[in-house]
Amino acid sequence: MSIRIPSLNALRVFEAAARHLSLIRASEELFVTQGAVSRQIKQLEESLGVLLFERRNRAIFLTREGELLKNTCQEMLAQLALTLQKLKGNPYDRPLVVSCEPTIAMRWLIPRLSDFHSRYPAIQLHLFTAGGVVDFQGGHIDLAIRRNDFNWGKDCYSEEIGQEKVGPVCVPEQLQDGCINLEQSSLLHTRTRANAWARWGEEAQQAVTSRQNSYFEHFYLSLQAASAGLGVAIASAYMIEEELKNGRLVAPFGLVPDGSRYFVLSAEPFAQDERRLVFLDWIRQEFQKSDEVLGRLLAI
Repeated sequence: MSIRIPSLNALRVFEAAARHLSLIRASEELFVTQGAVSRQIKQLEESLGVLLFERRNRAIFLTREGELLKNTCQEMLAQLALTLQKLKGNPYDRPLVVSCEPTIAMRWLIPRLSDFHSRYPAIQLHLFTAGGVVDFQGGHIDLAIRRNDFNWGKDCYSEEIGQEKVGPVCVPEQLQDGCINLEQSSLLHTRTRANAWARWGEEAQQAVTSRQNSYFEHFYLSLQAASAGLGVAIASAYMIEEELKNGRLVAPFGLVPDGSRYFVLSAEPFAQDERRLVFLDWIRQEFQKSDEVLGRLLAI
């Protein structure tokens, strides 16, 4: 049996509302009224026979069916945009420039870029490592990957891609009966996340005291020191995924959310450049894959 596919316009309206979780922001992006967005979504729900959004306290939330349709729409629209660009015979005249925090770039993003290049060969991607405030114009940057540990201002467009989860990690040889005594261990600190141990202690309700402390300039140096057996470091889940899978590092206390999240930032609306939407959709999928892997490895 064939199924009647809703109009492309209805799916575009739904995708924008689902991405923003806001009818107002969707209407602003698509240059239509909020009422028009609401009508399109209502008609789409009626034609499918399912609710795509839950309305609570003047806010909207995706249902399970809505989340499924959103993911499919984003992938479909990204592929369609790339195909249309190819048909125009007008290849992109400059690369998509992405700025990313150094540690997550080295330990998480770079190993996955071959997948992006194979799936989207028409997009040239240039990666630069940096943290903190983004100079989009001066650095000729299109997108930036950052945690929300600083204020990037109201003029910056942002899309959440993942939740940060952290915890102490060390080599298995440092464990005694599957546990580790932090007071008797050497704690590894980093100046780029100076409050990491204190923040983890609060979230995990664990006392953090030690007579031995070592300090490193960058986050990835403290992780390298932990891998070398020099002590116990606070690690991000995304930065130690491979080490946890192959057993080079262990997380004896598990990993807990530290209250921060990862975002993709842009100086312009994502919808104005299909390459931005393609990258946003791809990196969201990659974060979701990591969450699934980490969920199987640890109770987080």
